[in-house]
Amino acid sequence: MTLSTIDSTPWEPYSTEEPEGVPLVIRRQVLSPGLRNYRDVVAALPLSYHQEPDRSYPVVYMQDGQNLFDPATSYAGDWRLSQTLAELSREGTEAIVIGIANTGKHRLDEYSPFQHPGRGGGAGDRYLAFIAETVKPMVDRCFRTRPARPETFIAGSSMGGLISLYALYRYADVFGGGAVLSPSLWFANRAIFRYVEENANLAVGRLYLDIGLNEPESAIADVRRLRDLISERGSMSETEFAYVEDAAGRHNEATWGIRVRQALSFLLESE
Repeated sequence: MTLSTIDSTPWEPYSTEEPEGVPLVIRRQVLSPGLRNYRDVVAALPLSYHQEPDRSYPVVYMQDGQNLFDPATSYAGDWRLSQTLAELSREGTEAIVIGIANTGKHRLDEYSPFQHPGRGGGAGDRYLAFIAETVKPMVDRCFRTRPARPETFIAGSSMGGLISLYALYRYADVFGGGAVLSPSLWFANRAIFRYVEENANLAVGRLYLDIGLNEPESAIADVRRLRDLISERGSMSETEFAYVEDAAGRHNEATWGIRVRQALSFLLESE
């Protein structure tokens, strides 16, 4: 299998210990011009990718890429996403999934467009510009994607959920839907609520939102408030908005690794 691309830097095989997983390739040290830093980008290709050379696929861009596929690079256990994607592929639900690694100490800055006293934030717009203007064009050049908005999605959990939610409004012309798992809506004095209210007239496509009921009560209350805000606006139908409360859910990678299957199924169900 040839993994080289028209770009000067090739995608390399990413070796994991999951033999049943989908094929993974990695692009190392991708430069973010606006943030002036580098990070790895991992692509998970559908099982059918190399067997059906005339087929193209929707794309899901996911935050905290090092936590998705590999326990050796994850913060506290990985999502086992490769296995989940393989299972979905065998059921006929397929997409290219792009895992964008965070940069550690700059994560809070990049995952919020709003500044929080003492905690950072404020670089979210530059981070999303990196996805929209650097990562997405690279992915579209290198793989057989369906680049149009209705088949381009974004997803994340915790702070990654916050920036993914914001992206649906800030880049409504790029992303046709998103999965927002246990979002950190509290960040920057809950500034995201004002932003959503001010932009509620924008069509954000398809939205999956969830929370675990073993998470802090304030987090549950925040997500329910967001759910009510979205529902009261009446701009999203049942096929466009899914809300899930996970009775056993906690704020951790293992929980999100379980729920992401439902999230991806919802986003891709029309594919």
